[in-house]
Amino acid sequence: MAKGKNVHVVPNGKNWQVKPAGGKPVSNHKTQTAATKAAKPIAQKNKSEVVIHRPNGQIRDSDSYGNDPNPPKDTKH
Repeated sequence: MAKGKNVHVVPNGKNWQVKPAGGKPVSNHKTQTAATKAAKPIAQKNKSEVVIHRPNGQIRDSDSYGNDPNPPKDTKH
């Protein structure tokens, strides 16, 4: 996977996929939490973001692991 490409956690029927932006799925998981955990090290390695989607496909949240020029204070983690 190329550096800087965001990693998306997207619904796939009753399962969840980890998928790089514009690419093919990397892995499938039974829960959104498991998919998010699998996406995190990929995003850290590639200095990108994990973009978490809702079951309807809308973006729910994102976490940056890259070179954010103006990083906000992270209150979630």
